[in-house]
Amino acid sequence: MSISVGTAMGGGRLASSFGVFRLMAEAGAIVKLVLLLLAAFSVICWAIIAFKWRELSRAEQDSEAFLEIYRSRSFGAAYQAATELDRSPLCAVFLEGFEEIRRHAPRAESIQLAQLGEHGAREVAKQLEWAAARQLRSLERGLSFLATTGSSAPFIGLFGTVVGIIQAFQGIAAAGSASLAVVAPGIAEALVATGVGLVAAIPATIFYNYFVNRVEALGQAVELFRTQLAEDVAQQARGGARAPVRATGTVA
Repeated sequence: MSISVGTAMGGGRLASSFGVFRLMAEAGAIVKLVLLLLAAFSVICWAIIAFKWRELSRAEQDSEAFLEIYRSRSFGAAYQAATELDRSPLCAVFLEGFEEIRRHAPRAESIQLAQLGEHGAREVAKQLEWAAARQLRSLERGLSFLATTGSSAPFIGLFGTVVGIIQAFQGIAAAGSASLAVVAPGIAEALVATGVGLVAAIPATIFYNYFVNRVEALGQAVELFRTQLAEDVAQQARGGARAPVRATGTVA
């Protein structure tokens, strides 16, 4: 009975001595540097994840609200909505197109789309293409870092593990013993780097794939809206029936 208790107490002390944070503190200088680098990657990734989640959620909400107004009301109402729902990439595309329309009538009290002509409609369509491309690049901002972390963090952690194992074998050679008490601490310290690398890489990869799908859906919405807006402008430039828009954005 006394042997069992002593063995359990010894096992508890051994488990305590192999705590993760203690292993990190006792790791070599290169391994510590690797761990700090991975920790920085992880913190930045979580900051990007929080930012992108909020950004994409707001963009989706504002886009839905703007599309409902654009499809059911006039250009003037759409302009007013676009200035208020500024978190939507669709609103940004609309406003840039509107500025291009206004550029063709800088001194007019109201913007008559029928006065644009084919040339003006083509210029507006080009501006909408550039605006849509800029919005797509903005939506993708930060995703490259998540992808880089997801692909490189395990290898960075593996590098720390290799260095740690080399240092462990050097310690074994210096001690002249290969017992478990000598080998285990060094190997455990080395493996912590791989574990931390996986901790940084797994959420980065998961959220990268998740955000890519949401960005693709928003990108398709931006492209469809750009095409629809360009067609609407071209149609009204040829004499459509939609109401003209004042230079301030209100219906004339």
